[in-house]
Amino acid sequence: MAFEGLLLEASGARYWSWRAVAIAATYVAVTCLAGCSGTLNSSALYPKNSSAPYPNGDAPPAATAPMPPPAPNMGAGDVKVGLILPLSANGNAGTAGQAMRNAAEMALAEFSEPNIQLLPKDDNGTGQGAQVAAQQAIDEGAQIILGPLFAHSVTSAKQIARSRGVPMIAFSTDTNVASSGVYLLSFLPESDVDRVVAHAIAQGKRSFVGLLPSNAYGSVVEGEFKQAVARRGGRVMALEHYADDRNKIGEAVRLVAQAAGRADALFIPDGGEAVNDVVAALSAAGVNLRQFALLGTQLWDDPKIFSNPLLEGGWYPAPDPAGFRAFADRYRTRYRQDPPRPAALAYDAVALVAALVKAQGSQRITNEMLANPSGFAGIDGVFRFRTDGTNQRGLAILRVTPSGGQVIAPALRTFSASAI
Repeated sequence: MAFEGLLLEASGARYWSWRAVAIAATYVAVTCLAGCSGTLNSSALYPKNSSAPYPNGDAPPAATAPMPPPAPNMGAGDVKVGLILPLSANGNAGTAGQAMRNAAEMALAEFSEPNIQLLPKDDNGTGQGAQVAAQQAIDEGAQIILGPLFAHSVTSAKQIARSRGVPMIAFSTDTNVASSGVYLLSFLPESDVDRVVAHAIAQGKRSFVGLLPSNAYGSVVEGEFKQAVARRGGRVMALEHYADDRNKIGEAVRLVAQAAGRADALFIPDGGEAVNDVVAALSAAGVNLRQFALLGTQLWDDPKIFSNPLLEGGWYPAPDPAGFRAFADRYRTRYRQDPPRPAALAYDAVALVAALVKAQGSQRITNEMLANPSGFAGIDGVFRFRTDGTNQRGLAILRVTPSGGQVIAPALRTFSASAI
């Protein structure tokens, strides 16, 4: 099982349960930052009642089962949009799928006169189900597909979509499934690493040591960490891995401790309990944690991190929290429950397509429209798709405090066209 599914399953979808997850301005739809066609009046993109402009691998495959009854279509617009989600999957995957369907419905309700019709399809969390769902959606006239959620489902669905020239906006965090025409809207671990390393370098940090988990997430993060540090002229002095075992953590810590005196930044990309074990072991080994800038990823947005005095002052990347809070308030009012983290992705995907359709009229949605270097703004701030299907997001840097994450470096609000 890849890191996508591990993170979805752990602690009730821990990776998608970050509290710091949005931009300060209260957006309730995706907007085109520089106009979807370059000349669009941005006021056309705001939803009704808007007072202001605006982590992943696979879950375990389910056993083959009869296809569930079709979900009813949503909306009555001319442009048909496939929406593939694990609606009947077991556990957290099914819960996330249902919430994402709710959020898609909410986006339709809040957007001003969307000329789209959603065709929800249930893939049951399986690759086979995703392939069937993609075929059904395209046969029914879908011009674009939103979803699926998991990497193996994306791999299966994109075979059908590509053969018919239909672009996809998927929700997997596994960049291996991204490509031209298959765009990932999710938060990617690589973006976390690049943002926090860039901030550390900007603050004068040049020598890095790292302690990384021995799992798929750790492997992804390691590759980006080495590249991000090297791109900016820094050096990785030591890099060790640990398993979920206190003895293994101790061994890794002892090796890193030997290089600690030559470093000014310490990177620990893991969740609360593991990070607490690591810093406790470092302290016991005589390492002065105050000599480092302590760096993490969005997994640090965790009460266990905030309550640890050894980690106070540490830095981690995340969207500014205000946008998701506003989205969650509206979702809670509408559905009488809290939204899990993936729900905002579905909302933004639907709102983005509605905005493009409103801007482009009868034109089909193309890869060129989706890979607009000016990007878009949504619940979680600005984002844009790269031509290779990955994305770039405008993340803030937050500081660990006993009361939670505190924004110390704001998120980007626009993109430089030359930086994509």
